[in-house]
Amino acid sequence: MKLQKVRASLLGISAYRHLLDRPVPARFRALLDALDAGQGEAALAAYSDFFYQLKAEGYMGLGDWLWDAMRFVDSPYGLLVERGGQDAALENVARRDTEAFQAAAELDADTLVAQLQGLLPEYFQAALAHLPRWSAGLGFDFDALRRSYQEQGCGLFAQYRAFRWSEGRLLGIAQPDSPQPWELWGYAQQRQQVRDNALALMNGGWVNHVLLYGESGTGKSATVKSLLTQPGLEKLRIVEVEKSQLRDIPQLVRLLDHRAHRFILFIDDLAFDADDRAYSQLKTILEGSLEKRPDNVVVYATSNRRNLVKQNFSDRDGDEIDRNETIAEKTSLADRFGVRVAYFALTPSEFWQMVEDLAKVYGLEMERDALLHRAEQWELRHPGRTPRVARQFIAYELERQKQG
Repeated sequence: MKLQKVRASLLGISAYRHLLDRPVPARFRALLDALDAGQGEAALAAYSDFFYQLKAEGYMGLGDWLWDAMRFVDSPYGLLVERGGQDAALENVARRDTEAFQAAAELDADTLVAQLQGLLPEYFQAALAHLPRWSAGLGFDFDALRRSYQEQGCGLFAQYRAFRWSEGRLLGIAQPDSPQPWELWGYAQQRQQVRDNALALMNGGWVNHVLLYGESGTGKSATVKSLLTQPGLEKLRIVEVEKSQLRDIPQLVRLLDHRAHRFILFIDDLAFDADDRAYSQLKTILEGSLEKRPDNVVVYATSNRRNLVKQNFSDRDGDEIDRNETIAEKTSLADRFGVRVAYFALTPSEFWQMVEDLAKVYGLEMERDALLHRAEQWELRHPGRTPRVARQFIAYELERQKQG
């Protein structure tokens, strides 16, 4: 009777009906259907299929699978709570669905095997004795699920904080390269300016697009990626967009609109050749489209070029009007970033101080004069007084000392 009640309750799932066709619950339902119909061999095959699929997806039991699926797959109720909405009927259905899933997850494997034993001939008993087991229990309740929606949202944006936009799809990044603030060296004022803009975005304000430009190796990209590790930005999500995918940004923005999270569209190492007309697409995205930009989306771009578009001497040929229009066209893209943050090379004194500080942090033991002399020689062979060059020098010296 218990199995029949569980099977009946699963048939009535409504708010989370989209989950029933997923491989794990579909195989579990096939097991219950076969047991209810008295089909022993079909039930045995469904039991094995369920266990295999559960392990193939990396779960110990149905309850573990449900905890992830109910949080990390968009659902009508999850989206409602994420947006702070109210719908008593939907909430009641979602609560009943959770109770139905709980009853299913609490069916232990021993109970199901006992049912199988009553449906199969004696010669199946050896196979039944060696059937694998899985963990029983749900491990959460409806209130915990609702709190998760309130704090983290639902769907992909609850599961991941960093994404890559590729061929019209959002791909979650499980382990993003997001340095901690203490891992970044120098440029404290610039990093604070970038963070302040992100905090304003989190607080619901209308914020400017941000362009970080300047020397390679100064930490422009790391500054943006480190935002995911900082307090106050827990609902921030970063979506990396390649220059080749710029045409898709309007589609991406529509996908992100009306979500409770805040999104930075991150375009790294942005630059355009003289004949690259893709910059016109980006200009329209930043400003100029008839479609209003959502309040929860902003563009952050990094570039080694201040004006983003390469200029040639030929741009200055022709009469005065045409020349000015050509130059204005190529510089207007950067003007559409309301916040422009410069990352110039360090001064010599700043660079030597950074080398000393890094040597202390990483335990490089060397007399100060010798350290600075070798750092100066390194900098001559590796042009650019930047944090990247300083770290490379320290790494080289540590390895040299290790080798004796």
